[in-house]
Amino acid sequence: MPTLLALDASSSACSAALLRRREGLDDELISRFALTPREHTRRLLPIVDEVLAEAGLPASALDAVAYGRGPGSFTGLRIAAGVAQGLAFGLDRPLVGVSTLEALALGAHRRHHYRWLITALDARMGEIYVAAWQCHEGRLMALTEEVVMPPERLSLPAGHDDHDWIGIGSGWTLWHQMPADVQAGMGLCLTEPEADAADMALLAMRELEAGRGQPAHLAQPVYLRDRVAWQKSR
Repeated sequence: MPTLLALDASSSACSAALLRRREGLDDELISRFALTPREHTRRLLPIVDEVLAEAGLPASALDAVAYGRGPGSFTGLRIAAGVAQGLAFGLDRPLVGVSTLEALALGAHRRHHYRWLITALDARMGEIYVAAWQCHEGRLMALTEEVVMPPERLSLPAGHDDHDWIGIGSGWTLWHQMPADVQAGMGLCLTEPEADAADMALLAMRELEAGRGQPAHLAQPVYLRDRVAWQKSR
């Protein structure tokens, strides 16, 4: 049964999680999460070591490594990608990149059972990273592509404007700049949640079991700066 380590440094938080499938038993999920602004370089590897120590496993027991590929802090994304790539390359294990926007959505769905979510992160420079999701029984379906845009251009996903939407992430601190119809369509906005490696581990395990792990040298942060259109996913 596979064992996977996920790590993230895409925001002001730093986290790591180990997910182990166990035959005939519930999955084991061990995680650490800490708010560590500007300390990711110093804190990420010790957090990884703590998770492995609690699991009682050496790094060589891992079957794959996952990381928060973005969008998010450019520096944090590079740190996480570099650490994950180094681990995967040294162990000769596959690597799985996980969307921070998707991880935010899964975390909100797991903890609060929200079904219709728009995850948004403050991208600075007057823009947000954003995507919309439909969630059901632990599964997420993307309703839009992940894009970067000014908050003034945000709209509710086509054909879904009658749902009670929940906004998750730091991008909702720019609420006052969003169109009136978006504000009217939001039932609740939570600006505090950060992406968590525990949610990334769950998403990455699905990718790994579907055979979508990648060679370590293909690790690549996703910045989204070249994606500027809000389009319905096909």
